[in-house]
Amino acid sequence: MEEISFYCTPEQAHDQEYLKSVIAKQRKKNDAFKFKWHKRSIDARKKNIKVRCSFHVYKSSESIPETYKPTFKKLNPNKTIHIIGLGPAGLFAALTALEEGYKPIVYERGKAVKDRIKDIGKLNRKGIVNENSNYCFGEGGAGTYSDGKLYTRSKKRGAVQQVLETFVHFGANEDILVEAHPHIGTNKLPRIVAAISDKIVEMGGEINFDHKLTGINTNADKITSIELNHELTVSVDKILLATGHSARDVFELLHENKIKIQAKPFALGVRVEHSQEFIDKAQYHGRKSDAFIPPASYRLVTQARDKGVYSFCMCPGGIIAPCATKNEEVVTNGWSPSKRNNPYANSGIVVSVSPEDLKNPENPFCGVEFQQYIEHKAWLSAGKNQKVPAQKLEDFMNDTLSIDFPRSSYQPGIESVKMDEIFPDFIIDRLRAAFIDFNKKIPGFITNDAVLHAPESRTSSPILIPRDKHSFHHVEITNLYPCAEGAGYAGGIVSAAIDGINCVQAIERLK
Repeated sequence: MEEISFYCTPEQAHDQEYLKSVIAKQRKKNDAFKFKWHKRSIDARKKNIKVRCSFHVYKSSESIPETYKPTFKKLNPNKTIHIIGLGPAGLFAALTALEEGYKPIVYERGKAVKDRIKDIGKLNRKGIVNENSNYCFGEGGAGTYSDGKLYTRSKKRGAVQQVLETFVHFGANEDILVEAHPHIGTNKLPRIVAAISDKIVEMGGEINFDHKLTGINTNADKITSIELNHELTVSVDKILLATGHSARDVFELLHENKIKIQAKPFALGVRVEHSQEFIDKAQYHGRKSDAFIPPASYRLVTQARDKGVYSFCMCPGGIIAPCATKNEEVVTNGWSPSKRNNPYANSGIVVSVSPEDLKNPENPFCGVEFQQYIEHKAWLSAGKNQKVPAQKLEDFMNDTLSIDFPRSSYQPGIESVKMDEIFPDFIIDRLRAAFIDFNKKIPGFITNDAVLHAPESRTSSPILIPRDKHSFHHVEITNLYPCAEGAGYAGGIVSAAIDGINCVQAIERLK
């Protein structure tokens, strides 16, 4: 196998005969060959947009390697791992447990996707929050109904590829193995997540929906049993905690049981929505996305008064979603369908927040309390329902209340509120400074055709559950494995999945 890379136009990148001819010229051989896409990315730095193409090329006699498929060992009835949470970390931890011969027993506070979608519909249409079944809680976790972007900064390329190929095995399009910024889409993820869960059960694992962790019993440096729904007590050997960044009651439960947690930095801000046509033309030098180039995205970062301000979870052709997990709070997030064909583009624009920026920084809950304060304040100011505070971007820069709005994809609705009424000055001042810089990078970014929605407050967990860097178990509780986003060790679907894999492999390594 050899790797061949070159640039071509977007149109040429869709022409198999053209691609084959370029590969043949670069090989400088006359023998037969076959080729397979390796990586594909858009280069729009200049007006003449190019596609960087990378292929794996094989002699006709060579076999193209198959993609990764899980292989499962016979289960040992004496080897069990109890997993709390069935988001990406929990799903991949359960698959890995089965590959290692352990029986995974999963407890998920939320519902299966087929039932969860009904509660999400009520949240979108009626503003009714089910505190255990929503955009954050339920089968597949927050990723199931919030986009399915698979971009990660993880340097563990083998593990990244394994995660992507596992998604393909369970029904994702093979394009995610090729695209520089792979994406599955909210419309497709529920079916894939359900297929993974079905395989876990088929191979001998257990999945228990509507089972919320409500109690922990410890003896010295071990958890001996857990309580579910205040009524069911289960003895445990190894327990993997993968509850996500919004399970605040789990943080409280750990603290009550004197299991060490600590505050960590996070980020908080707004979600801004432009028209997708504007983002396309700004990023593609006046050209709109079409059959040959995808809807454009952006990634923005700057420093404002010694704090990072950056775009987060940018959703081309996307929708802004209500992601509250409790009554009397509002929270925004974004998602895109697989085709990214909605007329809007949205992104979080968030300010880095450290415990030292907050009251009582020594309190492990200082970040959680700040999130709660902002989310509740937004709920109060927007009408005590699931409407969110909104302000046109140029009005925000001029400290002016918005009179009307061009549009919003946020289904429960928006209410005109000045962002200064929601956020403290240290957030507001940095957002304004960042938007000035972003307007230089994307001219026209500051416009009253762009609408701010508040708050974007669940970018990551404000809590770290400390663990040993070699064994992966808690620094004090030797059979507790804090995992992924909720424990402060991941950010996104792929990195959470990798952490779930790593935690189970650590358990097997230390047996």
